[in-house]
Amino acid sequence: MEEIKYNHSIPLQIRFNDVDKFGHVNNAVYLNFYDTAKTNYIGTVCPDVNWEKDAIIVVYIEVIFKAQIYGTDNIDVQTAVTAIGTKSFDLSQQIIDTKTNEIKCICRSTMVTYDLTERKTIPLKNEWIKAICDFEGKDLRKKK
Repeated sequence: MEEIKYNHSIPLQIRFNDVDKFGHVNNAVYLNFYDTAKTNYIGTVCPDVNWEKDAIIVVYIEVIFKAQIYGTDNIDVQTAVTAIGTKSFDLSQQIIDTKTNEIKCICRSTMVTYDLTERKTIPLKNEWIKAICDFEGKDLRKKK
């Protein structure tokens, strides 16, 4: 399996209410971290995103918890698109400790592009495909 290079990274602040009674970040909060990072990725990499019309919907998600995150940790979420289909794309994300570079959690997901006004899935915009491939430094389109 090819090692994933993460060109997108965003630091996230751990809030007081993210931490549970055991002193670590509650596992349900991780999905919020991943959502924040993928929204930032799309908004940063893809041109002309209209968040009132354009949506990306999770259709598959897998989360692997590797180590606990504590309220005093400093974390980044790294995101990479690993494959692009007609209406969907695959994401790989990981949360790392910025001081030690320890991988705390890994997430794999498949996202579908969705038109909020028409209420239906739509093909990825060609400009987005080009921008993502340019950003990732390779052609990620799935071969038919």
